[in-house]
Amino acid sequence: MPFREINSKMIEAVVAPGQRLFSQRGAMLAYRGDVSFTPNLQGGQGGVMSMIGRRVAGEATPLMTVEGNGTVLFGHGGHHVQVIELAGDTLYVEADRLLAFDGTLEQGTMFMGSQGGVMGMVRGQVTGQGLFTTTLKGHGSVAVMAHGGVIEVPVTPQRPVHVDPQAYVAHHGDVRNKLSAALGWRDMVGRSSGEAFQLELSGDGAVFVQASEEKL
Repeated sequence: MPFREINSKMIEAVVAPGQRLFSQRGAMLAYRGDVSFTPNLQGGQGGVMSMIGRRVAGEATPLMTVEGNGTVLFGHGGHHVQVIELAGDTLYVEADRLLAFDGTLEQGTMFMGSQGGVMGMVRGQVTGQGLFTTTLKGHGSVAVMAHGGVIEVPVTPQRPVHVDPQAYVAHHGDVRNKLSAALGWRDMVGRSSGEAFQLELSGDGAVFVQASEEKL
């Protein structure tokens, strides 16, 4: 179910019978047709276990199930919106950045320590992600929110990408990531955590970077 970008801060989704999508509560701006919006208590695709995982992870951003026959305009808080198309791979993104996504995508959570051990957990604290992050896997569209617009930066085995943790939005593909000190430990005294660390992504995929160091 592709989303159409109306402008940098709004998207339009076509809702067809037999299909559904999920959106952040309060993200519906307007709609046409016979469309219903109901609180989602099952954590999206993935059922109860997805919901439990989101609760444990602190990723319990309220969702709405959107069904029916019509079109819906989505936007939230005046944030910039970026549409990401998944083709069988996995997107790693914070739940509060999700504006809307296809109901066919499978939701899950990932423990930050599984990617980088202790430094992975430190990364979660530096970026404001906490100890867990949300995953969306499959074929479909995802609309994420960011400050100041988003650019997609390819990650290849030959060219890893280094990102300011505060500017990181999401990544997808077969990408490994780790947090490293951009400065020596002595140099870090008196500096903010965002300036002292950098996020290194390597592998094959892409990372999405916002034009701001402000979190949602």
